[in-house]
Amino acid sequence: MSMQLRPVMFVGTGSDVGKSVINAAFCRIFKQDGFHPAPFKAQNMSLNSYATPDGLEIGRAQATQAEACGIPCRADMNPVLLKPTDDTSSQVVLNGKVIGNQSAHQYFNQTDRNDLFLQAMAACHRLTKEFNPLVIEGAGSISEINLWDRDITNMRVAEALNAPTFLIADIDRGGVFASVYGSIQLLPETQKKLIKGVLINKFRGDMALFEDGKKMLEELTGVPVVGVIPYFHDIHIDQEDSVTLEYRKEKDRVGKVTIAVVLLRHLSNFTDFNMLEQHPDVHLFYASHPEELADADIILLPGSKNTIDDLNYLRQSGMAKAILQQHAIGKSVYGICGGYQMMGNWVEDPLGIEGDVAVMQGLGLLPVRTILTREKKTEACHFSFLGTKPDCTGYEIHMGETVAEQPSPLCLLDSGVSDGYFRNEKTFGTYLHGFFDHTETVGYILRQVPGYKSGKSVTFDYPAFKEEQYDKLAAHIRQHVDMEYIYKTMQPDD
Repeated sequence: MSMQLRPVMFVGTGSDVGKSVINAAFCRIFKQDGFHPAPFKAQNMSLNSYATPDGLEIGRAQATQAEACGIPCRADMNPVLLKPTDDTSSQVVLNGKVIGNQSAHQYFNQTDRNDLFLQAMAACHRLTKEFNPLVIEGAGSISEINLWDRDITNMRVAEALNAPTFLIADIDRGGVFASVYGSIQLLPETQKKLIKGVLINKFRGDMALFEDGKKMLEELTGVPVVGVIPYFHDIHIDQEDSVTLEYRKEKDRVGKVTIAVVLLRHLSNFTDFNMLEQHPDVHLFYASHPEELADADIILLPGSKNTIDDLNYLRQSGMAKAILQQHAIGKSVYGICGGYQMMGNWVEDPLGIEGDVAVMQGLGLLPVRTILTREKKTEACHFSFLGTKPDCTGYEIHMGETVAEQPSPLCLLDSGVSDGYFRNEKTFGTYLHGFFDHTETVGYILRQVPGYKSGKSVTFDYPAFKEEQYDKLAAHIRQHVDMEYIYKTMQPDD
């Protein structure tokens, strides 16, 4: 289509209302309708990140949204990324590159907010020159009035672009009338005018019973309710937040390989296990207590934003002892990134990158040691796994170098560099995120489980599965949202 649409923005009454998934839905809808869309989020806070093809780092949500658009992701889609290192501090990634760690006080009170905003909008304008339309996601709540003068990602962006803006509220939480009405009423008049509609998300029950509620909301706010989106369980889209991971346990496990992912305090990139979670031969859950590991055939140690602190947590919680006990009786243990580092003999932090602890003993499952460094490696790659064809894709995002006296690489990258350590079929580690997104790697670990029938369902096509999910999501949103009205608000100004 040749018609140029105005950028559209989706903001929330609070965090975790479903903005990222709804943004992905509209990315796919605009693609289906013949446009060339791209996502944008000025500032993101997440431990779930992704490496762009040119080796820069962005939030995983924007990489997912780019995938829904059918385009490669790039740093301009998320120019500011905050990755929490503890309860009060974050690593700051600007235009895809780490610029340092800052406390929340430093970031909000000492960082030049205008400069950050200008850099974010420069990235935005680069995208608008190439894509149509821009699908913009806000962050958190638009009604945090104490942060308005520091805002670089919500209504300030909408104002700068004169973007029609839709407010998303999660009715499953309760209090939807107060949250919608209050969020709009608190806005200055210039920003209220940009709110073109309300989307009610995660509705359960009889839709007809909410017709009066829609009318009441419209009368209260003067803004149309353009969609009431039912809660869904059968559409699987990469999530940005890990808050529900420990509840992902109640699934049928009969006849399946049971995989436990150790739930770390600083767990990052939990999307590494999405294919396993959807695999028809697998029951995957996140384990937060030592006794849960006895139920697992395979134990996975995930990435961590603070490896040393999470190692200490594993020891104090009894998880480290349980992991070693299960490994000793023949269970498989595999690690990715920070989990790989933890499986070694030592993790050293001579520069104090992660805190005051200079060295921490690892689990001793792999004969390697890791030295944390200031330099961050961010790289997308193709790799071969134990001699397979080099047609697997993955990415590295880590600070630190892991060395072994006698190398025993697990993977070979297309650059010729080796990765990881292979001790045996049931014990190895890798730095490669996306390692378990492939039939070759998943089939290999499943075949190490006694009783698993080789080749049972290892041809599960994860890329095709994800494409199907984007289309299902788009169909779900189309069915319950007034798309004609949304397109009308996006018409170019006369």
